[in-house]
Amino acid sequence: MGWKTIDEMDLAGKRALVRVDVNVPVEAGRVTDATRIERILPTVNDIADKGGRVILLAHFDRPKGRVVPEMSLKQIVPTLEEKLGRKVAFAEDCVGDAAQAAVDALSDGEVLLLENTRFHPGEEKNELEFAEKLAHLGDLYVNDAFSAAHRAHASTEALARLLPACAGRLMAEELSALDKALGNPERPVVAVVGGAKVSTKLDLLSNLVEKVDTLVIGGGMANTFLAAQGLDVGKSLCEHDLTGTAKEIAQKAADKGCTILLPRDVVVAREFKAGAASETVKAEDTPADAMILDAGPDSVAHVEMALENAKTLVWNGPLGAFEIEPFDRGTVAAAKKAAELTKAGKLVSVAGGGDTVAALNAAGVAQDFSYVSTAGGAFLEWMEGKVLPGVKALGA
Repeated sequence: MGWKTIDEMDLAGKRALVRVDVNVPVEAGRVTDATRIERILPTVNDIADKGGRVILLAHFDRPKGRVVPEMSLKQIVPTLEEKLGRKVAFAEDCVGDAAQAAVDALSDGEVLLLENTRFHPGEEKNELEFAEKLAHLGDLYVNDAFSAAHRAHASTEALARLLPACAGRLMAEELSALDKALGNPERPVVAVVGGAKVSTKLDLLSNLVEKVDTLVIGGGMANTFLAAQGLDVGKSLCEHDLTGTAKEIAQKAADKGCTILLPRDVVVAREFKAGAASETVKAEDTPADAMILDAGPDSVAHVEMALENAKTLVWNGPLGAFEIEPFDRGTVAAAKKAAELTKAGKLVSVAGGGDTVAALNAAGVAQDFSYVSTAGGAFLEWMEGKVLPGVKALGA
């Protein structure tokens, strides 16, 4: 893999600068979803248990290089302490005298959270001078924030080049899951890509047709591909100006031996609301006054068949308008099938992206997938085949 893990580092008595993603939702000063904090616990506890001094570096929201009091990381300290079961010290700045004094006060096995790195303009500019100030506070660097790895910022990229660096537990877990999914996967590989627009996923589709054996296209994106085949998609969400691009992607897939699965039958309705009157029709029989809002049972059966024959699944985006019943059925059925095959040891399933995580949670199967990534943008850029600066800086 090319990068080191915590196990290869000498941690006892060392100051470990650990880049984490604790950019959690906060309302009225209280953390409303601690998932991201929970995911860093293995790394933080591991370093502390081995006698390392844990110095957490993180960003919060988008203060754009200015000090914005309501974007202070101080508000997450109580949740951090509760989840870690340890006292967490806090420094009012991430560089300079306040940070240095807080670091100097640390004993082996203790944890310190430094203030929001984005309060300094040097962070997002990936400024060497700012990274050097951070580096001055530590003996080694651990990156446990895959979700921020697509950004070349001082605390994710420049800093990794200034100190002995390694991947944290979460980062290592994410990278090996991704390697199993697209780097060196067991074939056949199926990718499920859904979502509203083709325009936001052009790079993704283009990369996947070269890497996977079967590409399932769902959601509003599928309508653009159906329109490219000359079908009338009625009042459905559709990017008619991209039908030429859809044809090019389909041609590229054919050249690479990748099968594209589009909906054969669709669930249509005249209005987009919960419980709206709907019917299932063949894709080519979509009424002119209706919208396609989900994949039909025949389409789902073909997706399930593709999953049965696959060894690896990469999933990004729902098959229909899953937020509203009954248009969640296609996504839920396919997700349950993938979960069942994964539990039976027949499939390695990796999923990611905001809507995807929400859809898998709605189907109640997120915990049954091999790996569910909470890293939205970084997961997508990795699926697009892009090199992530934060990973590259670790020597991967």
